Amino acid sequence: MAGAGYRTRVWDLPTRLFHWALVILVITSFVTAKVGGNAMTWHMYSGYAILTLVLFRVVWGFVGGRESRFASFVKGPGAVVRYLGTLFDRKAAHHAGHNPLGGWSVVLMILSLGTQAGTGLFASDDIFVEGPLAAKVSGATVTLATRIHHWNEWVLIALVALHVAAILFYAVYKRENLVHAMVHGHKVLPAPGEHVPNRTLLAAVIVGIGGALVYWLVRA
Repeated sequence: MAGAGYRTRVWDLPTRLFHWALVILVITSFVTAKVGGNAMTWHMYSGYAILTLVLFRVVWGFVGGRESRFASFVKGPGAVVRYLGTLFDRKAAHHAGHNPLGGWSVVLMILSLGTQAGTGLFASDDIFVEGPLAAKVSGATVTLATRIHHWNEWVLIALVALHVAAILFYAVYKRENLVHAMVHGHKVLPAPGEHVPNRTLLAAVIVGIGGALVYWLVRA
């Protein structure tokens, strides 16, 4: 027990490693895209890694720790509306994992990242760089994939900005540090909760299979 609540691990280690690895890779992808030139090689490697992580997170959303599963945080419209009604209450409602609005932001982020990494496989700048699968599809498909890749970059930037804004809002307005929980995995809850096991071996197997699939895809 810690203070007025119970210190409980809600985020398993694989979820936390996924989160921070994704932060590094998204920054890497953005910077290398702006630098261009030889940095685009690393941009593509970063994209492959992101695609691997997205595949992992989708699977982990069904077999991971309780709060990492989609069933625990993807709520219906009613739950989202009720949450929005309490959004500006100073005292934050206790959610072991993601709140109903945050849950949908996770889904949108995964979809946007998957779209960005997936279209990158077919995209081309018509000068120096093209995705590993661009030569296997029609020119019209390459053009469409390239446009979506560029448009979705702004969608991803907006989602990241909203994510950071939400973290700051919770830290300043509601006095709840969400970053600490994603570092050490624990939250202080008003009632004892189920302690989430890390299950790192299972996660490593899933990442390995996902990485092998991505490698096969880009080398096929």
